[in-house]
Amino acid sequence: MKLLLEIKEDKAQFVLGLLRRLPYVRVKPFTPFQFEVLDSTRNALEELKLIKEGKLEARDADELLNEILCKDDARV
Repeated sequence: MKLLLEIKEDKAQFVLGLLRRLPYVRVKPFTPFQFEVLDSTRNALEELKLIKEGKLEARDADELLNEILCKDDARV
C-alpha cells in the first residue's frame, strides 16, 4: 500500500525518523516538483469528477488553452 502523508514542517524529520526505523516501511520523499505535479493531477481529477457529477461547469477549451499558454498575458 502506498500512502501520501502531509506533515507539519517542524515535525517532518521526527516522523521520517520513526518511519525509517520500521523494517517494513520504505520512505521516499517527493521533490517539490514531484509534489506539485501530483497535487495538480489530483486537483484536475477532482474537478473532472465534479464536472461528470454536474456539480461544476466545464470550461471552454480555448479558455483553458489561454490560461495554460498565457497565464496573465493578453489572450491569444
